[in-house]
Amino acid sequence: MRKVILIVLDGLRYDVARTCLGYMEGLVAAGRADVRKLTCELPAMSRPLYETLLTGRRPVDHGVVSNGVVRRSIGDNLFGRVRAQGKTTAAAAYHWVSELYVACPFDRHRDRILIDGAGDITHGLFYWDDAYPDSHLFADAEWLIQAKAPDFLLLHPMNVDDAGHKHGGDSIGYRNAARLQGDLLARHLPDWVEAGYTVIVTADHGMGYDGNHAGPTPEETEVPFYTVGFRLGLDVALKQTEIAGIICRLMEIDPGEMPAFSGDVDPI
Repeated sequence: MRKVILIVLDGLRYDVARTCLGYMEGLVAAGRADVRKLTCELPAMSRPLYETLLTGRRPVDHGVVSNGVVRRSIGDNLFGRVRAQGKTTAAAAYHWVSELYVACPFDRHRDRILIDGAGDITHGLFYWDDAYPDSHLFADAEWLIQAKAPDFLLLHPMNVDDAGHKHGGDSIGYRNAARLQGDLLARHLPDWVEAGYTVIVTADHGMGYDGNHAGPTPEETEVPFYTVGFRLGLDVALKQTEIAGIICRLMEIDPGEMPAFSGDVDPI
């Protein structure tokens, strides 16, 4: 059974990831990681795609079809399936993740810090300001890993998406925010791999040139999918709805009602 970290770099489109995540690209060039292009589900919006990544279902199926649909997740989710196997989960993530899997609506005073929770997420550190520094969030994840050693961790920084909304998806500000995330990955990921974690780095959606996202254009829907510790078979035409099933395969846990992944998963 592998321990897994899922890193969702909010709003990071595929072409910018390939030109700005220098450390990840270095791992790929050295044969220590794999990368492929992934097309996100629609609408290309955050809250719907958090639910897709963590349940394996499309927004039109799970029902969270807008950022304005504010409710708990319904049905099986990745956190819950890991907990059902007696394992520990954690999240350093935006407060919408807390609303989906912990408590809704989010209360800043009650729900900011979760330790030894009895529900789907065992430990969590949640933020609500889109400008909350990615460096702080990576430090939050570092604390969760060192102090709680979760079997599954979600790390979800927001600064790339925030920069894209402020400056556009083809701006210096957007690309520099991506470069900063690449540097944070370089600082933290080697220790996490050394600690025994398998790592996935992806995004929920991309970013349009006009600084927004929702629709089917490549800039809004094409995102990266990096894997450290494994690669998928060449015949796998990866869908965003398959990521939860891949993590279940890696962790050797029953996906329950979530879609299972039947493709090849090969070690690197």
